[in-house]
Amino acid sequence: MKNLTEGVPDPDPGAAAPDGYAFELSGGHLALDFSNTVSRRPDPADNRERLTHFGRLVTWGEQAGLLKEKEAQRLRAGAKDHARAAAATLRRAVALREAIFELFSAHARGEKAPEDALEVLNGEVPGAYSCLRLGPDREGFSWSLSCKDEGAAPILAPVVRAAAELLTSPDVGRVRECNLETCSWLFLDHSKNGTRRWCDMAVCGNRAKARRHYARGKKAARRTSAD
Repeated sequence: MKNLTEGVPDPDPGAAAPDGYAFELSGGHLALDFSNTVSRRPDPADNRERLTHFGRLVTWGEQAGLLKEKEAQRLRAGAKDHARAAAATLRRAVALREAIFELFSAHARGEKAPEDALEVLNGEVPGAYSCLRLGPDREGFSWSLSCKDEGAAPILAPVVRAAAELLTSPDVGRVRECNLETCSWLFLDHSKNGTRRWCDMAVCGNRAKARRHYARGKKAARRTSAD
């Protein structure tokens, strides 16, 4: 399994503050959106890490609908007071993200599940499910979260459960990896015939078409010059 945790910076008390970054949530599933917090994944020399500090992890949790504003503020305040613990949590989050990506990427390619990635996810499963609590609501009973162990549990626990539930669902057969050679983001293919190729048609789909058009133009130009 790739070790991207080496790129996680040292703790910085000021890094917990929101910086206005907007994540693209185009995966169609919580776990896949989490795996897509790295851009240009296929080129290790050009990876673009989006979880650059603990505050970004909290921002992703907000934008993914896992945190309300008050909870996000509480997590950011805690990170300022416990910077080293926040940095360790961020490294754990990145390791989980890489495990999720490798498991779903392997499945999408028809390959065997990487044992080390499965071990990382399995290591998170007990804690993720221990956060669940039953409680009454207007229509009877419902699930709620009660994660008291450490900072990012309200973010990571739902991601872990979402990944485990998708892996054991028939929908896992609809997980795809973006066909653009510089992307590799994961997405859930809800198309009728199951042949969607790109994570986002407006972005990667158009780039792929532009590259094909450019390649055809160069080929035609070579033929013309040869004539």
